[in-house]
Amino acid sequence: MSDPIEDTIYEKLAALGPGKSIEPADVAKAVQPEQWQRMLPRVRTTALGLMRQGRLMITKKGKPVDPSSFKGVIRLRLPTAGESEQLIQARTATSDDVY
Repeated sequence: MSDPIEDTIYEKLAALGPGKSIEPADVAKAVQPEQWQRMLPRVRTTALGLMRQGRLMITKKGKPVDPSSFKGVIRLRLPTAGESEQLIQARTATSDDVY
């Protein structure tokens, strides 16, 4: 079963092309136009999950954010191959540190 938020994120990014980013509000408006503000927390949560999997980048002022402590205005974009690898390694290192 696919997630409509995840699907919409990837559809919008694919339409823009490589290196381009979108606002979470764009996704929320596409998923639920009449009550898009209510969708924003779910869009951000989905984006965070995708970032932790190395499948999406969350940026602020063009720079990747720390997934454990970001807030404010963000944008979503596809990661480069190197960024995906770094995200996965960071996640593995974090989970190895937990006792």
